[in-house]
Amino acid sequence: MKRTVPAAMIAAVILSGLGHPSAAQEPCKLTMIGTGAVAAVRDGRTLALDDGREVRLAAIEVADGSRTVLQSLAGGRGVRLERLGPERDRYGRIVALVFTDDKTGDHKGVSIQQTMLEQGQARVSARIGDKACAAQLLRAERVARTARRGLWADPNFAPLRSHDTARISAVRGQFTIVEGKVLSVRETSATIYLNFGHRWTRDFTVTIPKRSRREFADAGVDPKQLEGRLIRIRGWIEQRSGPVLEVVAPEQIELTD
Repeated sequence: MKRTVPAAMIAAVILSGLGHPSAAQEPCKLTMIGTGAVAAVRDGRTLALDDGREVRLAAIEVADGSRTVLQSLAGGRGVRLERLGPERDRYGRIVALVFTDDKTGDHKGVSIQQTMLEQGQARVSARIGDKACAAQLLRAERVARTARRGLWADPNFAPLRSHDTARISAVRGQFTIVEGKVLSVRETSATIYLNFGHRWTRDFTVTIPKRSRREFADAGVDPKQLEGRLIRIRGWIEQRSGPVLEVVAPEQIELTD
């Protein structure tokens, strides 16, 4: 999907999470893939339509209690499905941004995902699939986090500090947001490493596969330029010698300084 906005400008919006208001509010380009009526809400991210299809909400991660929120937003309503990335997951569920047919006023054209983010009832996931969409969703999450709405009122959901390796290791296998200063950037033949401590084998590290280098370059992002910067990273924690988070898309990283 080609856009007329220069790649460097897109990258600035993604990484800083700020950008010019008109850019932040620019609607992302989506592909309509169908409509339906919600027959049931399976969980905080899954809808069952009356024709038997299941829909998985794209671009967000949810917490306990999100099913009630999703029920209030989508239960019994007609919905429009817009494709953001791959159309189906490995379980055959449709993956889409979901819009209800009764949105009016300021909420017209706002996805259920964005509404949940604005209410603090979800977090932006690691991989979005579209740069403009990522900027829009990250902005909604940031506003809710600053206002401590919903899950952001719970200190357990606050971004973890990169130096707190014990807490980061404790959430191994979970979706997590980490903040800290990149002390150094190193690379091997296959991987770029963002190091947040001097003990590379024990401290928190972000890895970027070099196979993702083109995607970063297309967004105008050079991981080597992150040394010395304060950043926020989102993704799934792995445990090797120390806690590791793999970044495969530029929207997983936001500048915070």
